[in-house]
Amino acid sequence: MENTAHPAPGGFDARADRPARGVPWGAVALFVVLAYGLAWLVALPLWLKGSADPAFPALFGLLSAAMMLTPALATLGALFAARTPRRERLRFLGMWPLRPAKRVVWFTVAALFAPLLVAMLTTGLAGALGWVRLDLVNFSGFAEANAAALPEGVDPGILPPPGVLIAIQLLTFPVLALIPNSLLGFTEEIGWRGWLLPALRPLGIWPALLLSGAIWGLWHMPLTLLGHNYGLTDWRGVALMTVNSVLWGMAFGWLRLRSGSVWPAAVGHGAFNGVGGTIIWFAAAGAEVRPELVTIVGAAGWIVIGVMILILALAGQFRREPELAPSRRRPRT
Repeated sequence: MENTAHPAPGGFDARADRPARGVPWGAVALFVVLAYGLAWLVALPLWLKGSADPAFPALFGLLSAAMMLTPALATLGALFAARTPRRERLRFLGMWPLRPAKRVVWFTVAALFAPLLVAMLTTGLAGALGWVRLDLVNFSGFAEANAAALPEGVDPGILPPPGVLIAIQLLTFPVLALIPNSLLGFTEEIGWRGWLLPALRPLGIWPALLLSGAIWGLWHMPLTLLGHNYGLTDWRGVALMTVNSVLWGMAFGWLRLRSGSVWPAAVGHGAFNGVGGTIIWFAAAGAEVRPELVTIVGAAGWIVIGVMILILALAGQFRREPELAPSRRRPRT
């Protein structure tokens, strides 16, 4: 059913688009402080070591994965320290019950493959706009990158053709997107779209999406200021990452609200993390690749995902949230 007479899992009346209760600002503040504080604490060794250290790249990969756990820890703080919500916590987080089951399954499948589609459209758009030179026949840039990654003295001729390597990566994409990407994606999404978005939902759909997306974007600062994603180590990288997170946060937020479950958003996040380097497959050898323009976290990607969000909004999809069966628990007296 599309119209609902019962509060949806985030504690709001989806039919009337009115809050069932106010925003728990104290719990939101605690969540943000924990998420941000723990993220900076995890990233601190990277700042102490510095990017010039030979061990920095390996440490960056390890700690960036560990940082993804911090929203989950912040969620535990909101649940048990701030006691928000006090009851039906799995329902509030969108973890359970998984119903309507058919809707959750299909939204999860769509979330698995949609980021790859966005990445392909982003690459085509970036090429059409002249932001990057593509080689869709010989994949020369990808071949060049693979040859450069080989140990010195190793003949690049031992590698399979780049088209074969790309086909293998496409075939294995669903598995890798689910394991381990979606597992790590869940540790973020249980915080951003599992707890924070429903907590802010009484503000209204669009304010909640915008604010939760901005909070998510600024949370990346410990890594963004080290050059992650954009190669910029100042406010420009933070601004770009915040815009990116607001837009993609709308997409993941729509998955969360429209399905009534956090699982599609978790899978979508995992798939999103797996397609960031897609442009490398198609860029021509020697072509300049500017991530702020040609990747899914850059302007071309924002245009594609922005158009998709606009279509969903015009179709009324952001106002349709599923009805969950009311709790069988008796209210406390």
